[in-house]
Amino acid sequence: MMATLALIRDTFREALARKIFWGLFGLSVVMILFFLFLLKIDIVEGAVATVSLFGRSTNRATDVDRLVRGFYAGIATFLYTWGMFLAVFASAGLIPSVLEPGRIELLVSKPISRTHILLGRFAGNVLVVSCNVVFLVLSVWTILGIKTGIWSPAFLISIATTIFIFAVLLSVVVLVGVLFESAALATMISMSLMIMSPILAQTTIMMRLLSSEWSRQIWRTLYYTLPKVYDLGRMTLNAIQDRTFDGTMPIWTSALFAAAVLGAALVVFSRRDF
Repeated sequence: MMATLALIRDTFREALARKIFWGLFGLSVVMILFFLFLLKIDIVEGAVATVSLFGRSTNRATDVDRLVRGFYAGIATFLYTWGMFLAVFASAGLIPSVLEPGRIELLVSKPISRTHILLGRFAGNVLVVSCNVVFLVLSVWTILGIKTGIWSPAFLISIATTIFIFAVLLSVVVLVGVLFESAALATMISMSLMIMSPILAQTTIMMRLLSSEWSRQIWRTLYYTLPKVYDLGRMTLNAIQDRTFDGTMPIWTSALFAAAVLGAALVVFSRRDF
């Protein structure tokens, strides 16, 4: 246990040294400063009288609850798109780096199991991104809560879903890193899964468009096997917008995918000759 914690701490320190943590942190600070100083909201009798941005005001009154939920949805969408891309891109190099000649030989020579080495690296990456996600979401939630008086706990769900889907994609990064030791390839494959997700999610439409049963079966297999990045993002937005969503299938199927991929990475890593 102590060895795993030491590896997690080592990963976090490396992220600090490589400026990965500070890069993500700086991006979060920019967004927080936007909501803190550049966005001004004046509320009159429960409605937004004006919204000022970069010194320019709009005179159209808007329901304050709808406005706040719109901002929350925008932040959640950013986290699931550009934020996720940046997180995967920044973290991809932390996996192959542990396999560098000299470093990996030193690690495996110590009384630490290879499982602990890889899981410690994985957990350290998740910790780096989690700190930034929690900082950004809690800060925006607090700022908008103070400015509008609307404290919507549903927005905090985006913390859990963002960290969860990052961990799922990181499992792919770990497997590709162990197999090929390429941060670029790991990023490309992870991003491909993100791009494919909204396409595969159109299952109902494709079942009508595809002409053969075998092609429909392939589509269904891909959809239910691969991580549901799009579906999880939509579930988060529905929760923020106080809408209902259908079932938890995207959660547990994505979790099973991550477990299988990470398990495969552990098996490959345990059998590699260093």
